[in-house]
Amino acid sequence: MRWWDALMGRGEPAKADLDALFALPSAAVTLQAATDLAPTGVGAVCFRSAEGGAFAELERDVTQLLDAGGGPPVEVSKDSFGYTWLLVRRSPDTLGDLVTDLHAVNSSLEAAGFGPSLLCSLVSFAAPDGRGLALVYLYKQGTFYPFAPLPAGPGGGQAQRRDNALELQVRGAIGGELEIEPDLGRWFPLWGAPGL
Repeated sequence: MRWWDALMGRGEPAKADLDALFALPSAAVTLQAATDLAPTGVGAVCFRSAEGGAFAELERDVTQLLDAGGGPPVEVSKDSFGYTWLLVRRSPDTLGDLVTDLHAVNSSLEAAGFGPSLLCSLVSFAAPDGRGLALVYLYKQGTFYPFAPLPAGPGGGQAQRRDNALELQVRGAIGGELEIEPDLGRWFPLWGAPGL
């Protein structure tokens, strides 16, 4: 860090630690014991697609790599903000395999120089009573946060609300196992994210 940055209170941004994803299976056991939320076997990686043939080829290669893994085909979609989502489905009891797939996508994009395009990865959880949650890994921060969207009310009313109490409960339950994002302002809602 340079002298002027130190004087102005600007530090270097946190580095992504993709290996932190491998702590998810252990944290999932703690999460299920504390909240009854179990893995659904669904995860996704979100990134901003770059223009050009090199990125399109890399995206194809990553999709083919995951498809060759023996699970259902990878689903590719774009959201209303222009981000691309790669949705991966595995058996709910093989969270380790799902995490390995998500790590492979992130690592491939990072190794090809597209790390700045990565936004987040998520793994979905659900409880028998219908509550749902995603543990979201923020690539640029190197931290996790819980996102718990509430279902729409009768007739589709009151959409886009979140269960803040559940999110805080999850933070308390797994805070010792995962690096939780301390700034609640960065706990961005992922409305309509694939897999939620």
